[in-house]
Amino acid sequence: MRYGILGSTRAWRIDGTEVPLGGRARRALLALLLLRPGESVSPDRLIDVLYGERPQKNPHHALQSQVSRLRADGIEIELGPTGYRLAVDPDDVDAHRFLRLAEQGRRALDTDPDRAAALLDEALGLWRGPALAEVDETHAVHLEERRVAAQEDRAEADLRRGAHRAAISALGELIERYPLRERLRGQLMRALAGDGRPAEALIVYEQTRTLLADELGADPSPELAALHQTLLRGEAVPRGHVPAVPLTSFVGRADDVDGVEELLGRARLVTLLGPGGVGKTRLAMEVARRRPSAWVAELAGAREGDDLAQAVLAALGVRAGAGIGGQDETAPLDRLVAALSEGPVLLVLDNCEQAVEGIARLAQRLLDACRDLRVLATSREPLAVTAEHLWPVKPLPSAEAVRLFTDRASAVRPGFAADEAVERICAALDGLPLAIELAAARTRTHETAELAARLADEDRFRLLSRGSRTADARHQTLRAVVRWSWDLLTDAERTMAARLTVFSGGATAGAAAEVCGLPDAEDLLDSLADKSLVEVASGRYRMLETIRAFCAEQEDLRKVRQAHAAHFLALAERADPHLRRATQLEWLARLPAEHDNLQAALRWAAESGQVSLGMRLVAAQVGYLWMRGMRVAATASAVALLEQAGPDPDPALGDDYLLCALIAASDRAGRAAWLACRPAAERLVLAGASGRRHPLVTFLWPMITAGSGDPAATLALLDRGSASEDPWERAAARLVWGYPRLAAGDLDAAGQEFEAALEMFRALGDRWGAGLALDSLAWLASTRGDLASALARTEEAIALAEQLGAEEDLADLLCNRGDYGTDLARRRADYERAAELARRTGTRTYLATALRGLGDVARQEGDLAGARKLYEQALERSDPQWVKNAGNQARLLVGLGRIAEAEGDRGTARSRYVEALEAATTSGGLSEGARAVEALAGLALPDAPEEAAVLLGAATVIRGVAVPGICDVAAGARQALGDDGFEAARRTGEGMSHVEALRAAGVREDVIEGSPVGRLQ
Repeated sequence: MRYGILGSTRAWRIDGTEVPLGGRARRALLALLLLRPGESVSPDRLIDVLYGERPQKNPHHALQSQVSRLRADGIEIELGPTGYRLAVDPDDVDAHRFLRLAEQGRRALDTDPDRAAALLDEALGLWRGPALAEVDETHAVHLEERRVAAQEDRAEADLRRGAHRAAISALGELIERYPLRERLRGQLMRALAGDGRPAEALIVYEQTRTLLADELGADPSPELAALHQTLLRGEAVPRGHVPAVPLTSFVGRADDVDGVEELLGRARLVTLLGPGGVGKTRLAMEVARRRPSAWVAELAGAREGDDLAQAVLAALGVRAGAGIGGQDETAPLDRLVAALSEGPVLLVLDNCEQAVEGIARLAQRLLDACRDLRVLATSREPLAVTAEHLWPVKPLPSAEAVRLFTDRASAVRPGFAADEAVERICAALDGLPLAIELAAARTRTHETAELAARLADEDRFRLLSRGSRTADARHQTLRAVVRWSWDLLTDAERTMAARLTVFSGGATAGAAAEVCGLPDAEDLLDSLADKSLVEVASGRYRMLETIRAFCAEQEDLRKVRQAHAAHFLALAERADPHLRRATQLEWLARLPAEHDNLQAALRWAAESGQVSLGMRLVAAQVGYLWMRGMRVAATASAVALLEQAGPDPDPALGDDYLLCALIAASDRAGRAAWLACRPAAERLVLAGASGRRHPLVTFLWPMITAGSGDPAATLALLDRGSASEDPWERAAARLVWGYPRLAAGDLDAAGQEFEAALEMFRALGDRWGAGLALDSLAWLASTRGDLASALARTEEAIALAEQLGAEEDLADLLCNRGDYGTDLARRRADYERAAELARRTGTRTYLATALRGLGDVARQEGDLAGARKLYEQALERSDPQWVKNAGNQARLLVGLGRIAEAEGDRGTARSRYVEALEAATTSGGLSEGARAVEALAGLALPDAPEEAAVLLGAATVIRGVAVPGICDVAAGARQALGDDGFEAARRTGEGMSHVEALRAAGVREDVIEGSPVGRLQ
């Protein structure tokens, strides 16, 4: 038999006939036994549930009577020593089948959302009403809770497939029934954001926050609050995941999908090869959707000579530099390798033909460096590298071509049925999917016979196909169909189609109207969308690359490009001051949608030799690019503009020129250009250039040029900033002034500068500046030994980094929190989260810091072998020349020394400690070497307690401040020397200069002479 308790209790025989179960008591008895199939339920338990509120004179007799009647119906209830049981397979009970399917569906979410959706649909379809309808509802609580959880999982499957609108509809109904379930509300926020409605998503959060406060007196969960911050930062679902479900169905190609999947199982580089419009991209996306971890990089705009690693990083949404925490000069290729090295990943490189040689080299390097990586490329020509396997993508066979035409025609002409003319159309179009879709869009206004007749006009079709005589024949066919679609447009539609091609990454209706300069722009855009020449998603209009290339040839677009550049310059300049005020998050959320357009405007200005316009575009974007960690996106254009400006730039360029130079200086790829233009930049600074002013110069110049160039230029800028009318610039000047105070050992003065800067940044509402000041104050507190204050400051900085979406900085701050903490479990959790963030963003230096921290924890737990392995992994990734990493480099070398010392290898331990001190000395982070000097004091203690005491004094000199408290080494030396002897020896060390302290610790003379400390002597 089969049984149902998800609704009224029912039973069915194998032939499908239903068993008449009688009244409520009998159904309730059966339901209670079915809740625990195969298990005994005591008579007292059954009586209590069945008759608790309606006591029977002889309840045991009444229970036995109900059991007998069920047995008479063929339901085999057994009586055992502990009670009644029903020996039934759990899968024959709908509730248990539901639980199994729901759990399978939940598990499938991460690997196959389509399968998850099917399993959950099957599970939820078993419900006919409230569970255990004849029993008190308290017995059904678990099942009802799992039902809601399954409905949440079903919505999650839609979200992971990109079916945001379907999820929105379902979630709205669920929230009406369960208004206090935060997971549902979080899913609705994600669905709205994915559907291009982030403002509505933020409203849902505010409604939820108010409801929870009113009903429960509670705040939103950390997960929901984190999602809120993500939306405030304007972050979309990362592009480095399985692609969203397309707007149209995938017709045919089942054998291709299976074949490519099989080929990727044994080949690491597969190229889908074929002419434009044959369906390579759609096939690649369908293959990628089957993968648990797939990254998609659209490279249609890439060209030979571009930094292709950076182009892929940008396409994947991986940030390319630090925001709050300074500069990470990891090369784009190294960041890309780091991001792709964690576990099996499929990287889709789409539209490779424009830069096929460079992409081929990049693919080879990635495959060499990432052993678990698979690459799926689409191109009109092979990449021609050794590992490549080709999969030719052929036109659709006749039957599949007709299916595709019918599917697309039905969208514009409901009820459309294919006829013989459709076969002729598809044959004339060589089975090319894009050509078929364009033709199908015409069925809204043309009959298929008319379309077929037009295509059969061989002379006209041959004329339309005219082009390069060497072009692929099918590419000529596609071009002919695009031309045919173009010819059917009105004059206004053609003008709009041509002018729309200046946009990169799509355009809003408002931007298109302003740049294209046409009346009724939105109507024209919608008309182009109706004719399949433009796609519309999330309020943005964009063209497929094949159509875009054709339309761009049809008009001289120089004036339109000028209007495009002017429009996005105005947007960037309007946004820039907001990025340093309380409206910071709102504008950081708004600008990413226009990133491609901003960069396209900048590239065009540089390529067309418009130096002033180009530098204004650079200056207006610097704040956004820096905070978002994308400054390298502007390097190539900045370098070109600097070269065009020449060695004697126009003083009127002012801070625009300086910011252009600083963008070049901050990236390895622009370093040569910076060295060439630095004299001119310094002259502009010292002359008090009369051009445009930008407050960011005061902050960025000292941070980027520290230790090089003319210090008078830095001082001039700081003086300018200190007297500026702009409060943000004054705050930045106070912050920067704190660092030389710190280097000079005047910690009190440094603290005053940092505190003043923090107060000023907070007054402005600038989270970025406040994060910088908090990080500096935390480091200062840790140097003084005040770890409680260091932790508190770091917690504040972490909260700001999360609001800003600064993942690299968050990784750095989590490591700092781990370093300042004392609880090993919490420290490990911070380091592990930091490592995960660093891997995701490809930030090798912060990954090195996290691995070092994990090594510290392992060492302190006594796992020396595990600690050594982690330290060595960190050492491979660490950059000792980066001052931000100086402390980490010293710490991990000290850690390796501690291991050697614990193993009795004092010689290796000493070498590691001296190496750590030398690393801190050469990097400019001298104070970070103090712990190495203290470790050397510990080594000296057994045989030379006086030397140990002197070294402790020298450590104070290196650190710049005496740390309160008594360490074990100091206690041991005091015991050996007595109070007077210890104090005298320590004062000897404390009286040393920096150079003398380094010599006392064993640092080589050549290291001292080449260090910042040595150069100051």
